[in-house]
This record gives sequence, structure tokens and C-alpha cells, in this order.
Amino acid sequence: MGYKFVHSCIRVMDLEASIEFYQNALGLKESRRKEFSDFTLVYLKADEGDFELELTYNHDQKEPYIIGNGYSHIALTVDDLQKSYKKHQDMGYKVGEITSLSEGSNAYYFITDPDGYDIEIIQG
Repeated sequence: MGYKFVHSCIRVMDLEASIEFYQNALGLKESRRKEFSDFTLVYLKADEGDFELELTYNHDQKEPYIIGNGYSHIALTVDDLQKSYKKHQDMGYKVGEITSLSEGSNAYYFITDPDGYDIEIIQG
């Protein structure tokens, strides 16, 4: 019996702003959408791989979600970290400094989406 990751879900306040962020900042594309009476699910994925990010938009949510201290981040790799970093800075997104965990490990930085979720961008 084998398992494979299918998707991860985050709840968003402004569906269109979130879609725009993930499309423009990370090149994800909408793969499907499901509309329900009280919520909408939008699935985004990269050109490579099958994993999807599910954006859940609850129509009646008035207050921002509390991300809490249990959420850490999702991660993506990129071929040119410096170019990606500059692009995200130029786009005006909140980005952290480029760093690495230790000598010889891959460099990375974090970018923050409109709802405050952190995304790690790792040199691939």
C-alpha cells in the first residue's frame, strides 16, 4: 500500500487576491474549482508534479483567520533563487532574507501571501 500527497488546504479571506498572488508570485495555475452554496474551493498547481494547493474561501467569513503557532510553511523549489528573490522584492511582496541552515545546504527565503501564510522558496 502506497501513499502520495494530493493537496494541502489553506483558508483565504480574499479569493481573487490569493489566486493572483499564487499565480503571479509562484506561477501556479488553477487546475479546478468547486462552487458550493457557502464556500468555494480553488485548486492550484505547478507545471511539474501533481500536488495541489487548495484555497478554501468561506463566503460568510468576516474576520481574518488565526494562523496560530502550529502552521509553519509550505515549500517550493526554484532553479534561480536570486532571480526569484529579486522578482518577489520588485513585486512588493513581503520577503525575508536569503539564508541557509548550514554550510553547503541549499539557500532559501520566505515570502508571505495575502493572508499571512509563509512559503519557503528553496534553491533547487
